Amino acid sequence: MEFPNDLRYTKTDEWIRVEGNQATLGITDFAQSQLSDIVFVEVRPAAGEKLAKGDAFAAVESVKAASDVYTPVSGKVAQTNEALSEKPETVNSDPYGAAWMLRLELARPEETAELMDAAAYQAYCQERSH
Repeated sequence: MEFPNDLRYTKTDEWIRVEGNQATLGITDFAQSQLSDIVFVEVRPAAGEKLAKGDAFAAVESVKAASDVYTPVSGKVAQTNEALSEKPETVNSDPYGAAWMLRLELARPEETAELMDAAAYQAYCQERSH
């Protein structure tokens, strides 16, 4: 299982990569492994929409379960990954790359300080696996 060091993580298994004033979001390797085979991804907001920290922005369905995906930070939607609706299995094969879900222009960059780093998130996942 991967826990890239350049990302921040949430307790609801989202990841965020911050580059300047932009943030890219998706779900973690741990999340996709718990869901198993992803069969459907819907990213709801359109470019230009504003999201508040904690808003649900996507739905992911697998053969086992359905789950909402939440934004860990506030911002304005810059881009959504429309390819995921055609190839939802990408979330299983490349959760930190091609399976990104949303790009935001950060409204409050300081919100990222509240998120876990890779070591803390890895420990959190290990706690839940026992």
